[in-house]
Amino acid sequence: MQDSDKKEQQPPIIDQVKDYIETYIKLARLRAIDRGTTIFAGMVTDLFIILGLSLTILFASITLALYLASVLHSSWQGFGCVALIYITVIVFVMVFRKSLEKPIVNTLLRKFFK
Repeated sequence: MQDSDKKEQQPPIIDQVKDYIETYIKLARLRAIDRGTTIFAGMVTDLFIILGLSLTILFASITLALYLASVLHSSWQGFGCVALIYITVIVFVMVFRKSLEKPIVNTLLRKFFK
């Protein structure tokens, strides 16, 4: 009697494998959802940071241009100096593009596989 009770209580190995596979699929789905929401939340916060930095740079540039315009007594010279600063930065980025790309890619990959 005890042997027949044990067999009825324990599910066969096939049922255990099916349960394991179902549990594994559910876990994989939950991990994917977790990773997706984490990546999306990171992208949204990064977008707000980039937007805030862009506005800060814009207003700082206008402020610097107006200050230089008052120092140089010419609006076009003040804004021209700020334009030259931006041109210098762009040329610097173009010259050192390859050495600047690698750290950016590494940072993005680290964030993605976090």
